[in-house]
Amino acid sequence: MYAALVFLPLAGFLIAGLFGRQIGVRASELVTTGLLFVSALLSWIAFVDVALGTAPGSVAVLGNWFTSGAAEIDWALKIDTLTAVMLVVVTTVSSLVHFYSIGYMREDPCRPRFFCYLSLFTFAMLMLVTADNLVQMFFGWEGVGLASYLLIGFWYEKPSANAAAIKAFVVNRVGDFGFALGIFLVFVLTGSISFEQIFAAAPGLEGKTIHVFGLDWDALTLACLLLFMGAMGKSAQFLLHTWLPDAMEGPTPVSALIHAATMVTAGVFMVARLSPIFEYAPAALSVVTIVGATTAFFAATVGLVQNDIKRVIAYSTCSQLGYMFVGLGVGGYALGIFHLFTHAFFKALLFLGAGAVIDAMHHEQDMRKMGGLWKKIPFTFAMMTIGTLALIGFPYTAGYFSKDAIIEAAFASHRTGAFYGFLLTTIAAGLTSFYSWRLVFMTFFGKPQWASAAAHHVPVLEPAHRSVGHDPHAHDPHANEAQGHAAHGADPHGHDAHHAHALDPHEAPLTMLVPLGVLAAGALFAGLLFSHDFISEAAGAFWKSSLFTGPHNHILHEMHDIPSYARVLPTILMGLGFVVALYFYVLVPATPAWLAAKMPQLYAFLLNKWYFDELYDFLFVRPAFRLGRLLWKGGDGAIIDRLGPDGVAARVVDVTGRVVKLQSGYIYHYAFAMLVGAAAAATWYAVGGLR
Repeated sequence: MYAALVFLPLAGFLIAGLFGRQIGVRASELVTTGLLFVSALLSWIAFVDVALGTAPGSVAVLGNWFTSGAAEIDWALKIDTLTAVMLVVVTTVSSLVHFYSIGYMREDPCRPRFFCYLSLFTFAMLMLVTADNLVQMFFGWEGVGLASYLLIGFWYEKPSANAAAIKAFVVNRVGDFGFALGIFLVFVLTGSISFEQIFAAAPGLEGKTIHVFGLDWDALTLACLLLFMGAMGKSAQFLLHTWLPDAMEGPTPVSALIHAATMVTAGVFMVARLSPIFEYAPAALSVVTIVGATTAFFAATVGLVQNDIKRVIAYSTCSQLGYMFVGLGVGGYALGIFHLFTHAFFKALLFLGAGAVIDAMHHEQDMRKMGGLWKKIPFTFAMMTIGTLALIGFPYTAGYFSKDAIIEAAFASHRTGAFYGFLLTTIAAGLTSFYSWRLVFMTFFGKPQWASAAAHHVPVLEPAHRSVGHDPHAHDPHANEAQGHAAHGADPHGHDAHHAHALDPHEAPLTMLVPLGVLAAGALFAGLLFSHDFISEAAGAFWKSSLFTGPHNHILHEMHDIPSYARVLPTILMGLGFVVALYFYVLVPATPAWLAAKMPQLYAFLLNKWYFDELYDFLFVRPAFRLGRLLWKGGDGAIIDRLGPDGVAARVVDVTGRVVKLQSGYIYHYAFAMLVGAAAAATWYAVGGLR
């Protein structure tokens, strides 16, 4: 069963990829989507058997992958409670995204390729979460990186999509470099890359040092920091987050798949899977907490002023991932995974709901051009509202049980950086409420901006070039998205462009609305149904041995003993965020513009995402281009080619250019040459004869 669960998406990828043109668009959609639903059904069966039931965890060895010296790598599927949870999350969201895409991509001529990429992405993610060793995990890790590159750049006619895909690929390679070094160091320390052997050796490595760069480092701390570097890249944590918002250049179903439950949660899963190592490296866990809290706060501040509907949700994802790492960092591995589980439902709901809004608006993404849509698309409005309530942690929704539990654990923890985590995640809770309701109010309430804007709309062509590290629209980061979708709507992808006539927003087709309803049920009830199993003091029976906590780690108990004011503070800030957003965007809608004019530097700072793109462009991108140009023009062209192939060829041309002049075509020239040759031969013979 487990092999079928993992390899069915691969079968869909191969069928759609190799035979998509032969079997047609509809068959490609049905085959890939149908296989994903079968895989999702098997995942739920595995979840019931292994996580909720009494079936023991197991390792299914499919065969030897390769052997290199002392490293013997098996291709194996590790099935335990943690794996079962991830299988449910990945296959459920992916199957719903496949189904949703049938409606959303209905006018795109390249649908077989799109569904092929979706299935490849899902297969790689399943390989990652079922890995029984670090090398197999790295295989899945790089597989989702490749598939995300293909999906983000799916509309490759758009230069901005190509730039975003390259940016995601390059930034992730930075984190993956650290991940690879971490794997190497773990192998050096334990002599294995198999989880079972690594975990068995971890207690004996506590306190051991390793000499690197002239200093003695705690071995496990260094290994965990390198591994966490990989998690920072894949899960878009602070400093390696810049690729995530630009990934919005891909189709909306891709945004839901990448941002909700799959690629960005890989880093969270990796830290949880390696909890037996991290538990013996408290300094590394403190770094995880601090980075996660900083990410939660940073992304929330940037989300306050974004105008592109998908970018607001993208920064929300970045912020919620920070919450997950705070939960992991304070030793609450179950808390981080529980928030991953609930977040998958409401974040996929928000992204797919945003896709329904974009579809209704003829692929307009700027919230400033929306408004008054709740009467036109009431079902989508209701689903987006449910997703918003779950995201902000409204009582008894999914986010309330998972996100607030992380804040409580950060307050209860005595680990270095824990109070910093509590402070920033609590502030971020208020900011999250503000920007989430801001999205709802700007999109669904107020005066319909689309009624007047559509009549005067003139499609704008996509900019000719955008570098990886620099956004030419930094002063208005939403201009590029709006223009890009106008461009892809007008010609290359078959979508309806912004027409000169007035828009008439309408509900999306049923294939897009049904997934919203399913995800809304998860956003409402997933926390209520599973909080006891995931994060109660009796959660050990649920997790069994898939998560490890040391003998002094009692965070799931301590979080229930915090003062009541710390428990209700996030809810108070949630309500305050709602009130401020209501005042700003419904009661007195002129307030945001007035406030931005009063504090232009702060507004520009947030609008330009703390200027990280510009900073990285200055520090890394431009110097890299200059160095590359120097090596290309100066090293390769001026030295190697000039002295090597090009130089030799030029000299041959020079010599032959002179030699060919001897071939004049005149007989007396040839006769003269023969006489000179005969005289030279006679002279040589005469001189030689004298000796």
